Amino acid sequence: MKTIFAQLDLKPWDALIADAEERSDSQIVLAVIKRSDGYAELPWKAFALGAALAGLSAALLNRLLFDWVSPITGHIAALITLGGGALCALLSILMPAFARCFLSKHRARVEVRQYAEGLFLHRALYDTPTRNGVLLLVSLFERRVTIIPDKGLQNRLNRKVILTIIAAMTSALKHHDLNGALETGLKSLADALSTTRRESPTPSGQPGLANDLIVEKGL
Repeated sequence: MKTIFAQLDLKPWDALIADAEERSDSQIVLAVIKRSDGYAELPWKAFALGAALAGLSAALLNRLLFDWVSPITGHIAALITLGGGALCALLSILMPAFARCFLSKHRARVEVRQYAEGLFLHRALYDTPTRNGVLLLVSLFERRVTIIPDKGLQNRLNRKVILTIIAAMTSALKHHDLNGALETGLKSLADALSTTRRESPTPSGQPGLANDLIVEKGL
């Protein structure tokens, strides 16, 4: 995870964002979040699966080897069951990829969306003269991207356009190319907005959002 975050220092994001904003007459904010929720239930789900599999293994082992060794006692069987559950719970904490196996797509989508909406409000991304701000957020643990346009851009960024932009970023994210994904998303966002750019662009000198890349650990 540290290696992925280190990629972000290799690009002049302020200049790239400023260029995209100039082409699209919008205020674009990029954000990278480590995870959008703590998901306290994931270790418990992993524990339940590990305990079930370990208990089943102990029962089968006891049955198959009954004629060769002494039967597994209840105490040993309980230790095997609890040990298997504890091991899986620990793995879900130490290995994000394993923890994701117990996270439903619906839950991930909802949590990432809620985090993005909270970030939009907390950072006052609505505070633009023409309400032309847009947040593009990547949540690494969930491996999801969400885009939230302010009301001044909602007609220019409909659901179909947003899904197209997200799909363009997916390939780079699958190859752990965070910089590439963000650049693709930024370019796609600027291209989509530039085709519907207003005839009267935002007057120069008006206050806007900072062009910094937001990086947070999340919850």
